[in-house]
Amino acid sequence: MLAGLIFATEDADDRPGTLAATLPFGGLTLIEFQARLLVAEGASQIILVIARLTPELLGAINRIGRRGVSVDAVRTAAEVLEKLHPLSRVLVVADGVMTTGEVMATMAAEIGDALLVTGDQGGNNRFERVGALTAWAGLALLDPKRIVEVAAMPKDYDFQSTLLRVAAQAGAVQIRLPAGAAGGAHGIERDSRQLAERGKAILSALAPVPVPWADRFILAPLARLALPHLIGRGLPSVAVAASAGIAAIGGFAALYFGWPIAGLALAIVAMIGLGIGTMASALRDEAIQLRVQQAAMLTVPALSALLLGRESASGWIAAGAAIVAAALVERAGIPRIRRRWWASPPAYPILMLPFVIFGQPLAALIAAGGYAAVTLGGAIEAFREKP
Repeated sequence: MLAGLIFATEDADDRPGTLAATLPFGGLTLIEFQARLLVAEGASQIILVIARLTPELLGAINRIGRRGVSVDAVRTAAEVLEKLHPLSRVLVVADGVMTTGEVMATMAAEIGDALLVTGDQGGNNRFERVGALTAWAGLALLDPKRIVEVAAMPKDYDFQSTLLRVAAQAGAVQIRLPAGAAGGAHGIERDSRQLAERGKAILSALAPVPVPWADRFILAPLARLALPHLIGRGLPSVAVAASAGIAAIGGFAALYFGWPIAGLALAIVAMIGLGIGTMASALRDEAIQLRVQQAAMLTVPALSALLLGRESASGWIAAGAAIVAAALVERAGIPRIRRRWWASPPAYPILMLPFVIFGQPLAALIAAGGYAAVTLGGAIEAFREKP
């Protein structure tokens, strides 16, 4: 069982009275970003060591809890022990640490006590020294016994620093941070402007990399370009979704009035907008907006196909068959079995557009349905494969 212990006691350098842990970072607050990385490594419990409970911190705690983990705020080592399962491995995150999923995974994979250390501070003098040539890089994996030892010491000792010294004296293994990382994606930062800039840069790494080609090579790269600007300006994901909705309505109208090229082009634009909005909502943990946009991504290609084929019985049949096959693909194509060549909602209007340009709407629908059917066959075969 893995538990996360996050320290959130220091104020921001340029915002007195504001905890550094609640500064914006990557579309979240820093402490939410830290908790997200811990949850990704399997942490089922998050314990926050705080100096005071601010409205911003309370909001962050509520949002962290929506990720399905228990969240507790404490002030002392003794209170940590009251909340912590005695058989847990404790992954400690120092105050103000920003890092990557790869670094967090390296620490979570350790067995015994371990400290992440660096000799390359990259101009960051916030790292605490644990040796003549090494400094603690802000992450540690510890046995709860170390917290028991800290709880037995005087209460006026600094919890974070004391825990570090106890772990070092207990012979914790030192894991070296990759050279140069201290000045890049990993470090300790409490300046709001510097943290915001680094948060924009890390958004690209946070965006998931989908498997199907249309999502991977079209939607994901565009989303990585757009997300830093959208989140940096505080633009809500619902605004992106609304813009995509307008494009979709325009596409439906164009298809209805007999302008299929413009209609499918606008449908593709709408899918791109919804893809960007979906990633923004996922990063911000906006569950309702995420579900609405995911549903819209399924609806736009389906309605586009129906409007494109409405002029003839053959068109209705081809559109209906394509929609049924595509729906079965979405139902059967769970993430672990997806392949690069498989169809996905954005792929259908992209595939249909060239046929429509050459004046073959029925062929466009047949091609989309055939692609969905072949993908469905691939999904069935993937289920039949032995694990």
